[in-house]
Amino acid sequence: MEMLLFTVNSVALGIGLAMDAFSVSITNGLREPGMKRKRMLFISGTYAFFQFIMPVTGWFLVRRATDVFSFLEPAIPWTALILLSVIGGKMFAEGIAQIIRDRNMAEAGEDKDTEEGAEGFKPVSLSELAGQGVATAIDALSVGLTTEKYSLPAAFGSALIIAAVTWVICMAGLKLGKMFGMKLAHRGAVVGGAILVGIGVEIFVRGVFL
Repeated sequence: MEMLLFTVNSVALGIGLAMDAFSVSITNGLREPGMKRKRMLFISGTYAFFQFIMPVTGWFLVRRATDVFSFLEPAIPWTALILLSVIGGKMFAEGIAQIIRDRNMAEAGEDKDTEEGAEGFKPVSLSELAGQGVATAIDALSVGLTTEKYSLPAAFGSALIIAAVTWVICMAGLKLGKMFGMKLAHRGAVVGGAILVGIGVEIFVRGVFL
């Protein structure tokens, strides 16, 4: 019974913590509708990795370095806001620029079909992906407060469950984004960028005012 309760709690934590990563996964699918399965696995795995590392780090800080955790906690929403605003703003600007280029090409008689335009998305870079991973998982540091009484193996086990849940949810987000990305063409980058900035604001408001 105790093991079942532990698993259910960890899965519930994973679902809650993965929602931001799910939204960001949708934006990456919008941005890169031609994304191959291998790349989808890598991107989802990146988010899962950070969702594993952050709760373990939070557990360690609460157990061993409470003063450090107390110092870092107020910076969590600011970090998420800055990272996602920079990444989302860049993505938004690139989408607008591509729309303008496509419009100019169409006016010059060099039109290309929507599918080719969709394949022309600039894929998310490794540095952007890392920034997204940190920004969407950094609030998982606070999970250390709820798992503080866990033993080290239990804390690792909980983090692994959270990571697995994140991976599944992010794969679903990427597939959903790809589906709509083919229809939106380069406007997907504009929508995705706006979503990223919105997520950053939401994390900030939740962390500072709620």
